[in-house]
Amino acid sequence: MHDKSSDLRVIRTVEAIKNALVELIEEKGFDAVTVKDITTRAKINRGTFYSHYQDKYDLVAKCEEEVMDEMSDKIVKNVPSLIDDLETNDSNTTPLSILVPFLEYINQNKGLMKALLDPISDLSFQTKLKDFMLKTLFESNKTPPLIEKNLLVPPEYLVSYIGSAHLGVIQQWLNNDGEESPQEIAEIIITMSINGPLFAAGLKR
Repeated sequence: MHDKSSDLRVIRTVEAIKNALVELIEEKGFDAVTVKDITTRAKINRGTFYSHYQDKYDLVAKCEEEVMDEMSDKIVKNVPSLIDDLETNDSNTTPLSILVPFLEYINQNKGLMKALLDPISDLSFQTKLKDFMLKTLFESNKTPPLIEKNLLVPPEYLVSYIGSAHLGVIQQWLNNDGEESPQEIAEIIITMSINGPLFAAGLKR
């Protein structure tokens, strides 16, 4: 018989470890954080920590994988339908329906996202996200959503521009303590991404 209480204990332990990591990164930066710091803050012993993670780098890598899995599930798999809508000029609702669930996930995991995207940390999460986007959009084992020969600029520049712009907006939102709703941030991103920054600035109609 499956022990649900055991599952719940594992879930609570993992959450306590993640929360401890986030708090400690905010307080002293990732480089200064030790496994002992994490176990003390999470109120667990070192054996429990090592039953889940090899070290603090493995812990961060698992957190990053979780975010990228969410991004893949909520955004990337829906890119083909977004492209179809853009090509048929029926783009009023699809971008919102794709972006909002991911932004809701970020809103629910503000502390983790803020720690991973911290510009002074050495976690290089932004670079990993851009590499992930490049491979997903252009090097998919299945039919890639974007065809390189159709691009007007090299793919790595396109991904770098899109990734930096979106992450910049998300970082600003997190720094504002999520004052706007996920829906409002999605609308801001879409206005700038689809219509361009000149349109968003009121200089182009």
